Amino acid sequence: MKQLLKSAIPVLSVILFAACGDGNTVGDTDKKDSANHTDHDQMKMEEGKTSSASVKLKDDKLNAVYQHYVHLTTALTNGDMAEAKVASNAIEAGAKEVPGAEAVASNAAKITAATDIEVQRTAYATLSNDFITLVKKSGLNSGELYVDYCPMALNDKGASWISPNKEIKNPYFGEKMMTCGEVKETIK
Repeated sequence: MKQLLKSAIPVLSVILFAACGDGNTVGDTDKKDSANHTDHDQMKMEEGKTSSASVKLKDDKLNAVYQHYVHLTTALTNGDMAEAKVASNAIEAGAKEVPGAEAVASNAAKITAATDIEVQRTAYATLSNDFITLVKKSGLNSGELYVDYCPMALNDKGASWISPNKEIKNPYFGEKMMTCGEVKETIK
């Protein structure tokens, strides 16, 4: 009986190992996990594009900046400093083409230069206020935008942002307090 167990254990181990795996080697699994992560990120980006794509500002140059603003908001909501820098860099470049958007460009540059996500979020609050003013001045050709407000942002000073969705996704706290805030205004 002992001999049978000694020979059966390695065979059962191999069978169990094979049954638990999906046929990929370790390197293949890492590639697959990376691909799944990329697919997930792409899906999240597509969701944002779907919502923001239905919104069209009257000012085409400002509309281009708006697309990057949505990207920045998503990055801060996800706590992704590097992606926030990519988006803010694009906002800075685009805002330089929009009359009256100098403050937006300046705050975007602060986000790009920041080495801490809380510094990025503070600059984002000022950028958002200026951007909200520009969007209201421009108006929309289609869709709706929501001015969201979180009273707890910036050490309880409160801060606003624009969203293409009624659902609150807080860029000031991200996962810590994702739904903190409320819709204060609808821009049509």
